Amino acid sequence: QVQLVESGGGLVQPGGSLRLSCAASGTIVSISTMGWYRQAPGKQRELVATITSGGNTNYVDSVQGRFTISRDNAKNTMYLQMNSLKPEDTAVYYCNAEMRTYYSPYNYRPYWGQGTQVTVSS
Repeated sequence: QVQLVESGGGLVQPGGSLRLSCAASGTIVSISTMGWYRQAPGKQRELVATITSGGNTNYVDSVQGRFTISRDNAKNTMYLQMNSLKPEDTAVYYCNAEMRTYYSPYNYRPYWGQGTQVTVSS
């Protein structure tokens, strides 16, 4: 069994910072691209940032320059450093990872975490 667990969400004032973590555990063979998504109330889930196993990153325009995605491949963990937070960043943030597991060793499949709430408000 494989799971992704996010942590680090919370309430922060505009201009503040938060660091999200996503830890993958279980019968993992390998992890390819990992990413952060978010879903605000009444809106569709949107991509925030992705990072490949080699460290190549991609960001949605609205967070470019404010958010930094990173990963520790030895720990199967991904991070999202969020600076200069704005009220429009308020959302549930989800971790996603493309993984091969002992039960599916030949194909990468997407896995999702349960989400962590980020609220930016004064």
